[in-house]
Amino acid sequence: MDRETGSNRVLGGGGIHHVAMRVRDFDASVAFYRETLGFVPVLAWGEGNGRAVMLDTGRGDCVELFAGGPDSERPEGAWIHLALRVSDCDAVLAKVREAGCVVTMDATDVAIPGDPPMPVRIAFFKGPDGEVLELFSSRQAAR
Repeated sequence: MDRETGSNRVLGGGGIHHVAMRVRDFDASVAFYRETLGFVPVLAWGEGNGRAVMLDTGRGDCVELFAGGPDSERPEGAWIHLALRVSDCDAVLAKVREAGCVVTMDATDVAIPGDPPMPVRIAFFKGPDGEVLELFSSRQAAR
C-alpha cells in the first residue's frame, strides 16, 4: 500500500508518521532505540538541547526524539505529540476546525533541517482531551 495515499478516507493517507518525546539523556536514548530495538536514523538536526532525530521503526513509521527532557522520572503519557500521515494537511485541518478542536499551529510549509532537509507541510491541534496531534505530509503530497 502506498504510504501517501493509504486507505483512510478522511486523512487521505493514514497511519502514524511519528510520535515525539523529549528525552533526558539524548545519546543514551538514541543508542537504545538504534541498538536495542533496531530503529534506523532517517534525519537528525540541531545541537545541544536543541538536538532531535527521527528514527524509522522499520516500516516508515518513526519515533522522534528531542534532547532537553526533564531530569526527573517522567509520568505516563510522556509523548510530546502524535503525528498523523495525511495527504492534504489543509483539508484535514478544515475538518478538525469543524469538529471544534483548538488549532495551535495552522498548516505551514517547513523544511526539517537535516542532510538533506525534509520539506513537509504540518499543522498542530488539540484533541478532545487536550492531547497534541500533528498533521504531517510531504510537501509534494500536500499540494
